[in-house]
Amino acid sequence: MNIVVCVKAVPSTTEVKMDPKTNTIVRDGKQAVVNPFDASALEVALRLKDEHAAAGEKTCVTCVSMGIPASERLLRDCIARGADAGLLLTDRAFAGADTLATAYALTCGIKALPAAPDLIVCGKMAVDGDTAQIGPELGGAFGVPCVAGVSEVVSMEDGALTLRRESDEGSELVRVCLPCVITVSKDVASLRMPSICGVRAGEAARIDVLSAETAGADPARCGLAGSPTQVVRSFVPERDHVSERIEGTAAEQAARLANIVRGME
Repeated sequence: MNIVVCVKAVPSTTEVKMDPKTNTIVRDGKQAVVNPFDASALEVALRLKDEHAAAGEKTCVTCVSMGIPASERLLRDCIARGADAGLLLTDRAFAGADTLATAYALTCGIKALPAAPDLIVCGKMAVDGDTAQIGPELGGAFGVPCVAGVSEVVSMEDGALTLRRESDEGSELVRVCLPCVITVSKDVASLRMPSICGVRAGEAARIDVLSAETAGADPARCGLAGSPTQVVRSFVPERDHVSERIEGTAAEQAARLANIVRGME
């Protein structure tokens, strides 16, 4: 069984820098961590791998990321925690991509892997974007079903997954046949710590690196050029701390308060 886990590098600090020309986040590999939702996705994949190993079946977990060259460090950390391989898509042509262009690049990278995935696992969303679109877009790109917002992997048998997902109507059980895409919540699982042997394996592992050309991607569908949605302007909301003391009788205070509320409309 082949499992692909999509991993995104996100800022480790709330003090995010924006490029004033492109209005995109300035990525700094030294200040990046694995998106917490994707860390949970990796643990889900590793648990499925452990279950298959216990049954005498082999499972390969490959982590795929699109980002700057420094993102290779995060893929090595994923291998240290139990993944088998890492693939990094890095190219200036990918810079400034929205979710559609990102999903396209990831699709090209995944198709370049030696074997087609039986399961693609993504975090429900990234903490620096909150769009929750990559998983469903990958499902559409590969023409397979996608189950979003998974809170528990109940079982996997007979080529199908039984999942618990959260929706506006509450919790529900879903059975989906492989191949498929699932996106998981942050609380579905806590990523295990790496072992000493794992750290050594991560340091020694070969991380495959693909550019837009070597991935077979169309430049017109990558980065800013392939992004139909772009940030027009970004700013920090202005906040003030003006307060007013309301005196008078209860009726006078209520009338004054009503006038203040009307002025906020």
